[in-house]
Amino acid sequence: MIDEIKLQKDAVKGTRAKELLEHDLLAEAFASLESAYTQAWRLTTIDDVTGREKLFLAINVVGKVRDHLTAIVNNGTLATTELRQLAETAERARRWEQV
Repeated sequence: MIDEIKLQKDAVKGTRAKELLEHDLLAEAFASLESAYTQAWRLTTIDDVTGREKLFLAINVVGKVRDHLTAIVNNGTLATTELRQLAETAERARRWEQV
């Protein structure tokens, strides 16, 4: 059985995540963090293995946050499509009963 409430929640979350990803301030924050971490990573000395590893992880975390938001957007898009299909199916069933 399809949980329409969950689909509606996923659709709303997807819309909100899309708004976040498209927001200038968040895009600027991601770019700024990646740039700062990459610059710091490049400036580490050859002996600073631990520092490079931490900066490498930090760079990847920024990407993972972006990827997580993108996954929420995609799930929301799928939920919206599924809700639309459910509504169309219900409408067809309603029309069929009227005949």
